Amino acid sequence: MTLTPEEFEDAVSDALDSIPPALTQMMDNVVILVEDDPPPEDPNLLGLYEGVPLTERDTGWAGVLPDSITIFRNPLTALCGSREELVEQITITVLHEIAHHFGIEDDRLNALGWG
Repeated sequence: MTLTPEEFEDAVSDALDSIPPALTQMMDNVVILVEDDPPPEDPNLLGLYEGVPLTERDTGWAGVLPDSITIFRNPLTALCGSREELVEQITITVLHEIAHHFGIEDDRLNALGWG
């Protein structure tokens, strides 16, 4: 299943729009990116959070580059058999990576069904 790059980015935007405003207002110094492929050492990676979670920042946290959340188009596209499934998996991946920004680890996300 494929989406055009613009449709894929729209699906990522829609996933972000599905987050309650109270939570998005709490997000701090983070950028969301879309790339075609993950790093070669992990070709099946769907998304990646890089940064320092909000729960680990202290009062001296200022003047640093933003955290980044990268969503990888090609592995997501290869994983899904329909447009609906792809859009759903994009949403799951975006929410999963944002959860890392809030300090929620993979074990907890798996237990909640967002692994």
